[in-house]
Amino acid sequence: QVQLVESGGGLVLPGGSLRLSCVASGFTFTNSYMGWFRQNPGRQRECVAAISRGSGLTYYGDFVNGRFTISRDNAQNTVYLQMNSLKLEDTAVYYCAATSRGWPAITPADYNYWGQGTQVTVSS
Repeated sequence: QVQLVESGGGLVLPGGSLRLSCVASGFTFTNSYMGWFRQNPGRQRECVAAISRGSGLTYYGDFVNGRFTISRDNAQNTVYLQMNSLKLEDTAVYYCAATSRGWPAITPADYNYWGQGTQVTVSS
């Protein structure tokens, strides 16, 4: 059974940092491209960041502007999203996703496995 379990969300002040984690099971993690997406009610799900199987390739949404870093630990079947300098507009549910379909993998349609999401709220 495929599982993607996110953690690390929460409430943070503007300018603060959070580190999201996603532990994967039930599929071959090392063969999968991984992504982080976010979504707010009434809006489309957008790609925050994505990373290739061996971490050699990464993608970031234009809005990231160097504030976030995606990484993965293939030995631990885990992908991370380090988020720094958080802004009010970063508030959203953040989802972890996995795909073996290939690179680039930067749209929701590229992914076939999804986590349940973790809420990130940036507020003063």
